[in-house]
Amino acid sequence: MISTRGRYALRVMIDLAENDSGEYIPLKDIAERQEISKKYLEIIVKDMVTGGLIIGASGKGGGYKLVKKPEKYTVGEILELMEGTLNSVVCLADKKYKCTRKKICKTLPMWKEFDVLVHDYFYGKKLTDLL
Repeated sequence: MISTRGRYALRVMIDLAENDSGEYIPLKDIAERQEISKKYLEIIVKDMVTGGLIIGASGKGGGYKLVKKPEKYTVGEILELMEGTLNSVVCLADKKYKCTRKKICKTLPMWKEFDVLVHDYFYGKKLTDLL
């Protein structure tokens, strides 16, 4: 399940793309337009800056803006930064996980196939597809 972190990060990215004037966009403006708590967005955008999706500037004229053009972002990269792996089961999500049934698991091929579908779907969607 995609959490509010992932969903809100997508909304922030859409907002930054739709309101891009070349200037930094104040977080309070994004929070108001998106009807999301500014306090919660502060936590989310910090991770987005650290992850290289956006850049921020503080002080007068500060705020946030995209690092790249909107068409260069995929939904998959945004969601994986905010959510971690999009894998459906722990044995595929955690490479260190030791499953004693891996060699005989009848469902593992299905989970692998499902994860490929999810990956390809989200990485096939550009931020611009959501604008």
